[in-house]
Amino acid sequence: IDYQVGRTGAVTPVANLEPVQLSGTVVKRASLHNADQMQQLDIHIGDYVYVEKGGEIIPKITGVELSQRGADVTEPHFPETCPDCGTKLIRDEQEAKSFCPNQTGCPTQIKGKLVHFLSRKAMNVIAGDATIEQLYNKALVWNPADFYELEKEHLLTLDGWKEKSAERFLKSLQESKNVPFERVLYALGIRYVGETVAKKLANAFPSIDQLQTATLDELIRVDEIGERIAQSVIKWFADEDNRQLIILLWICTI
Repeated sequence: IDYQVGRTGAVTPVANLEPVQLSGTVVKRASLHNADQMQQLDIHIGDYVYVEKGGEIIPKITGVELSQRGADVTEPHFPETCPDCGTKLIRDEQEAKSFCPNQTGCPTQIKGKLVHFLSRKAMNVIAGDATIEQLYNKALVWNPADFYELEKEHLLTLDGWKEKSAERFLKSLQESKNVPFERVLYALGIRYVGETVAKKLANAFPSIDQLQTATLDELIRVDEIGERIAQSVIKWFADEDNRQLIILLWICTI
């Protein structure tokens, strides 16, 4: 069982399986969702398990065949600290998930946010995970605003990059300055703010200034925006690092 850190800090256990054919594809991994799910299944490392595809797409473990459990299995223990940066995890009782709170110092979270920011449904910049990994490792990007400070000379230091690929990336970055506000809002990666929620918030608050000064009551009055989402938006804008990011993005993209 591996423990993966997502861009929001959520730590998800993932079971590594002996490869098996399932609905036309070879399945090697399946999410275990959280510590409660692991406990409910009473899953051990070395177990035989039942796997199915949720909605014919996502593999999930539905049970353990206890009659096949050998004496050499071992009980897994959900980590108490982040498997990436070592920060003590916190538990979100509403979701039964564990989170790494080190949003600005956990490398996996930082890189995940950068990947999300450039993704097709967000800023739509032509770049893959490997590119962002290199940019991060070379200390060329730390937050999304850093992308707009990149120059051709920086990009040509990346493995396999030539003039044409650098120019293509920079052109894509320039074009991203014209994406609509709803996609910028989605790109920021605010917890619980997916594409649909971002669109509704952008319709109700057409500028970042209006949104970051919105009250809890004003946010809740927006269609489909409940207290959990509203609190998450308020919490995000209350963070000084996030407010500085908004200023930097504004400066870089004008």
